[in-house]
Amino acid sequence: MLKHRVIPCLLIRNGVLVKTQMFTNPKYLGDPINAIRIFNEKEVDELVVLDITASKSNCEPDYALIEQFAGECFMPLAYGGGIQNVEQARRLFALGVEKVCLQTAALRDLSIITCLAEQFGNQSIIASVDVKKNWLGKFDLYSSSSGKKLKQDWCDYLMSVVQAGAGEILLNCVDRDGMMLGMDLELISKAARSVSVPVVAVGGAGSLDDVKAAVDAGASAVAAGSMFVFYGKHRAVLINYPKRKDLEEIFI
Repeated sequence: MLKHRVIPCLLIRNGVLVKTQMFTNPKYLGDPINAIRIFNEKEVDELVVLDITASKSNCEPDYALIEQFAGECFMPLAYGGGIQNVEQARRLFALGVEKVCLQTAALRDLSIITCLAEQFGNQSIIASVDVKKNWLGKFDLYSSSSGKKLKQDWCDYLMSVVQAGAGEILLNCVDRDGMMLGMDLELISKAARSVSVPVVAVGGAGSLDDVKAAVDAGASAVAAGSMFVFYGKHRAVLINYPKRKDLEEIFI
């Protein structure tokens, strides 16, 4: 096991694999099952799958599709998208999902995190927190389902989801999503100093140097999408993952 997890984060839209840039213009990448099988071969430690249309459409998770994902995964699977209550989460865990990731429902009512943590344990609950810069260059809390910035201070919200029972934070910088130009290290550092649970940083990773910089800034783990589905300056679609020895070397 690596000192720090390096996690592929796959986006699902209407049942197919896509990748966005700054949460817009989803590019079709193919069959998510094929990607999972390749990540199995690459001996990935963990996988995050996020359905980016479920909450926007006020739909439940696609249980049949998730059952296929869980059946193919040799690694722990975290799933987010459309989860609104305890029974839906229970059904996902029964299918083989190890962690559930919530954003929209938690923004509406933090008690959902508390209920889930009490039922399934804090370690099984990830709070997804998206942030986006405003015209002043300051970060605002952002709702991916509504596409709107929110008034509550993002760092205060970060602390409140942990207090509610989240065992992990998935912190996504919207402005860097899919850009592969490096992660916001100041944001990561502030988040990591503010909470006692692991912060999984996502948004902007394009190389192992970016991954190392995020960990050095305080991230417990790094998740990435474009880095693991594109290759080269022309962003050719190629499911890939670093060699184990290369990952071990950056965390020495």
